[in-house]
Amino acid sequence: MTARLRMVFCARLALATLALGVPLLAPAAYAGTVISSDVSDVAVTIYRDPQRREGQMARDWPGGYALITETRTIRLPAGESQIRFEGVAEGLLPESAIVSGLPQGVREKNRDARLISPAGLVDAYLKRRVHLRRTDRKTGRVTETDAIIQAGPNGGVIVQTREGFEALGCAGLPERMLYDQVPADLSARPTLSVLATSDRPVTATVQLTYLAQGFDWSANYIAEHQAGTYSLFAWLTIANGGAQSFANARLQVVAGQPNKGRNRRKPSAPPVALNLQCWPMDTTATHPRWGLAVPPPPPQPMMMEAMADIVVTGVRSEARMMSMAAPVAMKAEQEELGDLKLYRVPERVTVAAKAQKQVAMISEDEVGFDRLYTARIDDLEEAPQPLGIVLRTQNQKARGLGLPLPAGRVAIFEAGGARPLLLGEDDLADKAIAEEVELALGQSPDVQARRVRLGESVIKARWRVTLSNARADPVSAEIVIPYELASKPAGMTRGKGGWIWKGQIPANGTTEFDYRLRLGRTQ
Repeated sequence: MTARLRMVFCARLALATLALGVPLLAPAAYAGTVISSDVSDVAVTIYRDPQRREGQMARDWPGGYALITETRTIRLPAGESQIRFEGVAEGLLPESAIVSGLPQGVREKNRDARLISPAGLVDAYLKRRVHLRRTDRKTGRVTETDAIIQAGPNGGVIVQTREGFEALGCAGLPERMLYDQVPADLSARPTLSVLATSDRPVTATVQLTYLAQGFDWSANYIAEHQAGTYSLFAWLTIANGGAQSFANARLQVVAGQPNKGRNRRKPSAPPVALNLQCWPMDTTATHPRWGLAVPPPPPQPMMMEAMADIVVTGVRSEARMMSMAAPVAMKAEQEELGDLKLYRVPERVTVAAKAQKQVAMISEDEVGFDRLYTARIDDLEEAPQPLGIVLRTQNQKARGLGLPLPAGRVAIFEAGGARPLLLGEDDLADKAIAEEVELALGQSPDVQARRVRLGESVIKARWRVTLSNARADPVSAEIVIPYELASKPAGMTRGKGGWIWKGQIPANGTTEFDYRLRLGRTQ
């Protein structure tokens, strides 16, 4: 190993020092190649993450998928042609792609995953000649020399020049690596290619339909308490985790859980970014970490690290965007899709790359919720314990609802002073019409309960529960006993989770009840 061999591996990204001087040449064409890059019409239907049953989506890692239909016009020559559909979603599942409108159908499909990128160019030029251009910091002199890429792109790049081997980006000089042309097998955008045959030149309008991963959607609810009832508003929030945008698209989402099987594992795509690393400023003999010749590469960024912006569609008043009183200019329309629900956005929108979009979805003014103070008997001790606060209603028109409620997250506000104040948040699963809706708000220090043991025999134990209310108005309470009782006390019923006691706690007062647990069986 010569002194000029500067090993790669120091944690710094070198794209700031490596500018790619690549001429924008088209891929090497051959007879019968048709490039399709213009889309005249596109429809995007987004399905939720099959593993998510409730709550909002993972904003930085969309786990759902989309059905995308694109309309394109192409000019086919006579004979066999390779048609390259550029600009498809990068999460495209090639086995799901359907191309209709070709004169004699499709003979073969290929998903081209090798994209033009810093790492892709290095990988394509491995063992091939490139040009290094460097600038001396002191003199400003620019030099250019030929080099051969001997290793890369994972972990760094090692090049060979007339003077020996060295690691790219570790010379201490501003440098660029220049390429003669773009290799024919690299694409500027994700591409699906098909082989087709035509007996004569023809202009064809084709439809390309495929499934793509990296999308998701959820509902985001805002409930505001005013004058005894709640205003319920919901945003339809979608996320596109890919690098491909879909402009002027017809957008719709599907609520429910279709039977979606696991996709086959895709071949590993070549790396995109170059993580150039250099040996630390020390020698292998004295550096304290000399034994770690190959430190692990830095972790890759999350799929949607930059997804910070949310585009909101359908609200006229920006100042009161989150208020129930904001007038809605556009709202997604609900339709039936078998046993599923489909929500169609009535106007065309842009599904932007690595971004979120929100469209108004549900707006109900007077929804009746009952406020209950609840606890499981296991959570009560001799010392008073705060009870949980629950809002409960039936999804019926009589309570101000009576419509399907897709899964999402609910933020509950209380009207107070100049602006609403947050009371709590809770996840919501899909709720059908007539189904019970329950939202947890946390705990109340004003309404508490305690339990004490009154006595015990061989077959049963007697307990007493005392509930207190420090509020200026009476409240409703509900205590769940998930055990077998020796006898059914008055006021208790069987319900979800076991026996349930329901009752009122007077304002600034207390109430109590006894129950007997069965400990064993009588002879």
